[in-house]
Amino acid sequence: MRKGFIVREFSVPASFTVAEHDNVAAVVYSHERDNPDHVIIQRLVGGEWADVTCREAADQIRSAARGLIAEGVQPGDRVALLSATRYEWVILDYAILSIGAVTVPIYETSSPEQVRWVLEDSGAVMAFVELEAHALMVKELLDELPALRKVAVIESQAPSALDALMEAGASVDPAEVDRRLEAIRAADPATLIYTSGTTGRPKGCQLTHSNLLHETRGATACFPTLLRKGERLLVFLPLAHVLARALSMTAFANGVTIGYTSDIKNLVPMFGQFKPTVIVSVPRVFEKVYNTAELNAQDSGKGAIFAMAVQAAIDWSKAQDAGGPSLLLRAKHAVFDRLVYTKLRAATGGNCRASISGGAPLGARLGHFYRGVGLTIYEGYGLTETSAAITANRIGELKVGSVGKLLPGNSMAVANDGELLVRGGVVFGGYWHNEAATDEAIVNGWFHTGDLGSVDDDGFLSIVGRKKEIIVTAGGKNVAPAVLEDQLRAHPLISQAMAVGDAQPFVAALIAIDPESFEVWKQHHGKAATASVGDLAEDPDLVAEIDLAVKNANQAVSKAEAIRKFTILPVDFTVLTGELTPTLKVKRKVVADKFAAEIEALYEKD
Repeated sequence: MRKGFIVREFSVPASFTVAEHDNVAAVVYSHERDNPDHVIIQRLVGGEWADVTCREAADQIRSAARGLIAEGVQPGDRVALLSATRYEWVILDYAILSIGAVTVPIYETSSPEQVRWVLEDSGAVMAFVELEAHALMVKELLDELPALRKVAVIESQAPSALDALMEAGASVDPAEVDRRLEAIRAADPATLIYTSGTTGRPKGCQLTHSNLLHETRGATACFPTLLRKGERLLVFLPLAHVLARALSMTAFANGVTIGYTSDIKNLVPMFGQFKPTVIVSVPRVFEKVYNTAELNAQDSGKGAIFAMAVQAAIDWSKAQDAGGPSLLLRAKHAVFDRLVYTKLRAATGGNCRASISGGAPLGARLGHFYRGVGLTIYEGYGLTETSAAITANRIGELKVGSVGKLLPGNSMAVANDGELLVRGGVVFGGYWHNEAATDEAIVNGWFHTGDLGSVDDDGFLSIVGRKKEIIVTAGGKNVAPAVLEDQLRAHPLISQAMAVGDAQPFVAALIAIDPESFEVWKQHHGKAATASVGDLAEDPDLVAEIDLAVKNANQAVSKAEAIRKFTILPVDFTVLTGELTPTLKVKRKVVADKFAAEIEALYEKD
């Protein structure tokens, strides 16, 4: 094999079947028939959650589908959806899928050049955009997009995209939607998702109905008691990302009541209103919740109590895997449950008992902490190319610190260079119009993930880092930066961190400070209220605080891998300024280019 031979291989047979005529939209209409009055979605209307039954959702989806047919959208045509997470996103997605067309999601934060590339490369014939500002941006690109025939605005006064589709489709026979639906095959393309990527131009991952059905049915097998009728899921991650969309589809298929919002800043009051029983998120959100709680405790003079509560939660969780907690630990846990853990659970609405995490490594410490406070996080692993998760911790099979076992119907292998290879029902067949990239990624039927992994004797996968991100120092030492960066982000003052040191004598780090935590820190340390991070980047107190975080992080690695120097950057990494992907992963090349002078300065005296 081109990239090294397989050292170990693992497979899990499918516990379900995907028939030739199956498709992901059919469930909309089976729910309408079998459970018409069940509340499948709650949508925000004037700040309040309004019920949408299975019948009402199907009516809207069918009307939108008829409108698409009236607009001339054919099976296989690509239809773009440029919007934040919201109710209309889901209705339009299922309408597109219902007529055999292909949904092309675009992040609402994308730049004009990124939007142009996706629309041009996909050959989208129609684009739904969230705001008039998005419409203006796309219309300025029309000369470069010969395939694009129409742009419709979701949040428009005259009329909205859904209203316009309903009006256009009034003359279309509803039976035409049924005919289109029946003509879909599981092997047909369902969606074309462009990888946000940390480097390079996005590639279009074409996923079939079969891929998505293997994902939703596999996830159902992993979370039978979390994703079922009667449960409540709040989706706040971008639906343009495969993780949120796949979990949304799984929840919808199983009759979970789903709420959609993109208002991340007001999540806590949103949790209080919606009261989810399960949440899907990325690690950075869980890190932020923990860091905020720690900072609030310190701010109110209860830092020592919080620290003891954290350790008790971690010890409690670890004891679950080692014969159970001692009487002393039970007593400690009960005390801190009343003092601390109940407040943390209340912050998620009071009814949430579990979360599903993906997109990046969570870290064992946080995993044990959340499990110990009664908010178990089931961490999984996957990529756009694997239709979201291909492995996951699951009900009854959880190993904190790992990303779980294979979803049914899939296989994984570890090559001799440590790279994780996968194949199976969730794995895509190739990149859209990019044969060279497909041939590079898929060899002998195995998709090369680019991630370094290890599998233990029980079949649990752990991810070590990205193959392309491995730092090779001048001394030839291979360093996986994720280990250090995860540890650093656990500190409440640190928003993001990026280890550097390729071809250099040692490992160093760029540190971005969390703006909210910084304001509290200044108050506690007598710093001027108007001082910026740039003003205090060399302040002895701030440097000492970060130095302590670096020393703690270094305990997780060998001396040769340890961070020897760091620099505090004057600004945070954000999606809008380009250093982060929409799922909050660091774009390493962008950061390296933008802060090249700061990196160079770290090595000037050595």
